[in-house]
Amino acid sequence: MSESIARNPSAETKAELRKRLLRLRGEAAANGLADAPLAAHLRNALARYAPHTVGFYWPLAGEFDARAIIGEWLAHDARRQAALPVVATKGQALVFHAWAPDTPMRIGHHRIPEPEQTPAVLPDVLLIPCVGFDGDGYRLGYGGGYYDRTLAAWSGIAKPVTIGIAYEACRASLPREVHDIPLDAVVTDAGLFASPRKIEAS
Repeated sequence: MSESIARNPSAETKAELRKRLLRLRGEAAANGLADAPLAAHLRNALARYAPHTVGFYWPLAGEFDARAIIGEWLAHDARRQAALPVVATKGQALVFHAWAPDTPMRIGHHRIPEPEQTPAVLPDVLLIPCVGFDGDGYRLGYGGGYYDRTLAAWSGIAKPVTIGIAYEACRASLPREVHDIPLDAVVTDAGLFASPRKIEAS
């Protein structure tokens, strides 16, 4: 049993849990063994959900780098689009702008690269990086609340299919708050897992 499952999260604060999962994620990323199976499962997820526009993320330290897979996915059909998040206003909902492998980038808020002067688009599948996740599709992020605010802002329009991207080592029991919104699915190096809530609703 992995350390992330074996530990009782009630005995640690949310900050301690995040710190521990960040360490586990960093270790999984550093050894590299999980990247190939995670990439394969991500390709399967893109084939299964067959999106027109995929929103994803610029990888930070320890996060799985999906750029090559998204570039490959774009190259197979000129009608496809990809998009990266832009922080238009710090602390507010994200806006997604079109991205391709040759898109000029600028450094935005939090020193994360963002597309420069490309149109805003609405993804129909959104890949979301996870610090941790649980079996019900809930995720633990960095604590900034950007994705929570973004998904809440989209509640009155066509909400995209949300897919968490994580290493299996970071599966854990997570504390939940009233504003937390479960993901529709999670892709890890162990497979593609649909949220039980999503399965029940289908």
